[in-house]
Amino acid sequence: MRLPSLPKRFHTASVWALYALGLTPALWTFYLGATGQLVGNPVKIFEHLLGDWALRLLILTLMISPLRDLFGINWVRYRRALGLLAFYYVAMHFLTYMVLDKRLALDVIIEDIIKRWFITIGMAAFVALIPLALTSNRWSVRKLGPGWLKLHRLIYPIAAAGALHYCLSVKVIGPEQLIYAGLVTLLLGWRLARPRYMARKRATGRRPVRVTGMV
Repeated sequence: MRLPSLPKRFHTASVWALYALGLTPALWTFYLGATGQLVGNPVKIFEHLLGDWALRLLILTLMISPLRDLFGINWVRYRRALGLLAFYYVAMHFLTYMVLDKRLALDVIIEDIIKRWFITIGMAAFVALIPLALTSNRWSVRKLGPGWLKLHRLIYPIAAAGALHYCLSVKVIGPEQLIYAGLVTLLLGWRLARPRYMARKRATGRRPVRVTGMV
């Protein structure tokens, strides 16, 4: 059973609505911090919120294919927006760390990257995400050809690195960290199992929907 599809005339508007909705947590929390309405350390609260949402959006990006393949929910049109939102949140997370938290003290930042493993892993994931964000457009798909798909498969190790960064950044791993790590593990497992599942699906005569956007 498939969910009713959104009329095509609303597709573009719905994608822009997703961008607006996705950026709301960052904008709202920044406003609360700028107006002194955050209790505690506003910079750390904002920094952590951005990191949390970056990981959530990465997970949502990876969920698009399983939802379509297993349940017939075709939200592929939102994959690119979710992937770019994840990149924006990762970029804001590290900019907040470097500018607001460390105040561009490059010696301290470099020392953190070298000595603190969770920051090393997080920075590596951020750097790896940059080419994916830069090539998330139709021109890049045409220009890179089959190489584009191989490049965008980096989203899987990037998500794994993001989950590891999140778990290592806390003193005690709690339910939230375990949930995110578990979801990423399941999605990585699905990536490995998917070729066999899709081959069986094709053999039974059910044609899969072609993938576009971040994978």
